[in-house]
Amino acid sequence: MSRNILPRPVQRLIDEFARLPGIGPKSASRLTFYLLRGTDNLALDLANALQELKENTRFCSVCFNITEEDPCLICSDEARDASLLCVVEEPLDVVAIERSRAFNGRYHVLHGAISPVEGIGPEDLKIGELVQRVQQGTFKEIILATNPTLEGESTALYLQRRLMNMPVKLTRLARGLPVGGDLEYTDEITLGRAVEGRQEL
Repeated sequence: MSRNILPRPVQRLIDEFARLPGIGPKSASRLTFYLLRGTDNLALDLANALQELKENTRFCSVCFNITEEDPCLICSDEARDASLLCVVEEPLDVVAIERSRAFNGRYHVLHGAISPVEGIGPEDLKIGELVQRVQQGTFKEIILATNPTLEGESTALYLQRRLMNMPVKLTRLARGLPVGGDLEYTDEITLGRAVEGRQEL
């Protein structure tokens, strides 16, 4: 029987890092020993940043994006188009769309996608809140910007069924070829959607 030769605080930090997505036992060990070798400020700065994250961030009561203030800066920005609503799976999707500078409307963050395999149903997401927002009648177009995965497509289909009888235009993000990509390396689903969504010149 092997016994753990690491001090308990070291093993605990390794175990906590390993709970994070994308971090395996080896990466968790490397991060822990990097912090051990680093200056005292490095570890303390990380601890303070984590504490501040938990104490000073919350979800916007309107769109459910992460924020320091409630409502968030996007929801309280009067210059944004209040008739457009973009529905995304996660707060990181808001960051990505904002980086594109192509959208100036409002958002609604679902906090996931429908996934029966993982036991995530519609009731586990912010879908009820979305329906309530749309029922208030201020939106003219709802953009379903869920990911082009099986779960994202299932979620978009479910949302389409829930919202189809409301007086709003439902749209889906266009999908196609990435800029700089080669046709020969593009998967057939993406290529097929690019052909179907072709535009007139």
